[in-house]
Amino acid sequence: MSSESQRHQQESQRQESQWHSGGYGGPFTGIPFTNDDARFALPRIVSFQYIAAAIFLFLVVSYFMVQVRDGETNSLLAERNRVKTVPILAPRGKLLDRDGRTLVDSHSAYSVMLSREGFKEEHLAAIADGLHMAPQEILDRLKHSASRPRYLPVALKQELTPAEIAFVESHSDPATFPELELVESHRRVYPRNGMGAHVLGYVAEVSEQDLNSEAFAAYAQGDIVGKAGLERQYNDRLVGKDGQTRTVVDSSGRERQVLDRIEAMPGTDLTLSLDLDLQAVAELALEGQRGAVVALDPRTGEVLAMVSRPAYDLNIFSNHVSADYWKQLTEGDANPMLNRAIQAQFAPGSTFKPMVAVAALETGTIDENYALNCAGGANFYGRYFSCDLKTGHGHIDLHRALVESCDVYFYTVGNLLGVDRMAQYATLFGIGKRTGIDLPNEAEGLMPSMQWKRRVQHQEWYPGETISVAIGQGAVTVTPVQLASAIGGMVSGGIWYKPHLVKGADVGPPRRANLRPENIAAVVDGMYGVVNEGGTGASAHIDGIELSGKTGSAQRVSNELRKSGKLGKKELLDNGWFVGFAPRQNPEIVVAALIEGGEHGALVAPIVRDVVKSYFDKKLRLAPTTTKGPAPAPATPPIALLGSESTRVPARVLAGVKP
Repeated sequence: MSSESQRHQQESQRQESQWHSGGYGGPFTGIPFTNDDARFALPRIVSFQYIAAAIFLFLVVSYFMVQVRDGETNSLLAERNRVKTVPILAPRGKLLDRDGRTLVDSHSAYSVMLSREGFKEEHLAAIADGLHMAPQEILDRLKHSASRPRYLPVALKQELTPAEIAFVESHSDPATFPELELVESHRRVYPRNGMGAHVLGYVAEVSEQDLNSEAFAAYAQGDIVGKAGLERQYNDRLVGKDGQTRTVVDSSGRERQVLDRIEAMPGTDLTLSLDLDLQAVAELALEGQRGAVVALDPRTGEVLAMVSRPAYDLNIFSNHVSADYWKQLTEGDANPMLNRAIQAQFAPGSTFKPMVAVAALETGTIDENYALNCAGGANFYGRYFSCDLKTGHGHIDLHRALVESCDVYFYTVGNLLGVDRMAQYATLFGIGKRTGIDLPNEAEGLMPSMQWKRRVQHQEWYPGETISVAIGQGAVTVTPVQLASAIGGMVSGGIWYKPHLVKGADVGPPRRANLRPENIAAVVDGMYGVVNEGGTGASAHIDGIELSGKTGSAQRVSNELRKSGKLGKKELLDNGWFVGFAPRQNPEIVVAALIEGGEHGALVAPIVRDVVKSYFDKKLRLAPTTTKGPAPAPATPPIALLGSESTRVPARVLAGVKP
């Protein structure tokens, strides 16, 4: 190797050695590095590497979350940003009478919905003015719906007027109020003049209090639900399933394409046990009164008619109830919101005597020939108890005691029987217990006993109290439906079916009691005499129909309050009761009627007579005939005939009812 080549190799080795020892800045700079420079650069390079790795890891994780884990959710959110969902409200099911005639239906109306996603605060005043709403009312609706997904619209107002419909149609364009949407809805149509008001009930927008209850947990603000009567009891069956339409909208809110449409499913129609003809007769009979009428078929428990008066207009509740009308309903002592048929709790008076008679016969306390002398009153436990006939009934047995309603006879029998045995049988018949009828908020009445007084009043029972209970006074109270059920089952031989309002409903097996037929027959004979042998219920007599029954008069106020002079003459009048059934054997119908302040059961008996007669007239009219001829006329004429001379029921009662 030449000397020149050796020198070149040695120089290269020397430069490489200096490079590794930090003597040069690098092959490109020609600037030498010191050891201090190397120690300063290395940590910065390492930090940069860690930061770069962290950023890369963050990007990878974010990509995974957006594209993989939350991909479906994000796709749905993106879809909602461009797809508008509008509900199709389902109509509620109809309520039909037992013959298929429409009692309650729905008609088309319009509601307005508000999209919260597109709502602008500056639009509030103008929208409220156009819909005749207070701005705060709109804000409250938005607040109550805050827990729902924002893409779901909020119902602002139901049953829009023509002017309000025009406002929404003309202002819901993308340039004005795109958050407004006009939706077809359904408004309930009820019979007029309060017919069947307490039985049928009404619907209204679900309240905040309702939403806090378990029964309405599945509903949302703006939904329409049953609030009373059958509308409330069978709300889940009557309500349908809403549908919806989905449309693609652009950034300005203009509809570009209909994606799909799911039709609404109407609610289920309910065929009731009510007979429209009997209902109309009972409604007319109670017009202008405070009271109730209940007609049952004791063979099945089906309610054929149920009336409570005074009543209220259901059609007002299906829209918006004004403050003045609500005040009219809730103030004063008339209390039209009270369903007196199942909630009025009053002493039954002498209608209780047949139950006392059965209890005495069944326990062997007396037999049907037991007799005594009535001199117009009797002393019991140091107190004189007067009879309803001040001159007395003279020598009287069980049959005459029922026919003429002798108080002294039942004072004596009740005293022999004792309050606890009276309570045992009365409770067996259903007194002091809810019947279980398919209506909300039924009252249970009261059947007192020694144990009841110790438990509730923390006092011992006084023997003198038994005397009052024996004639249906004192602490004992019943509701009209309870009285009808108790008497109907008793005279049917001790078989009580649960009262119900849906035709053919399965209410389970009846309650039964082992009552001796001869004892039932003795009491039924006495009740037959009440109507057909010149008794206290003679005004209920119907030629050709074996109507039996019992009158009753019961004090509404205590003797002390009566003597105080604080009450007016009308408030001092006794309640009038009458309970009747027909035919005499194997009864098909039992009717209980109450008139508050009716004074005497004899004045109430014609109501029961008219309902029972209507039942048998219709039965005869629809009975098959062996001779050829025209088909029998329908029980209720078509709407076109209502008000004509051929109409059996006045049009003012049936107005709003469809054939």
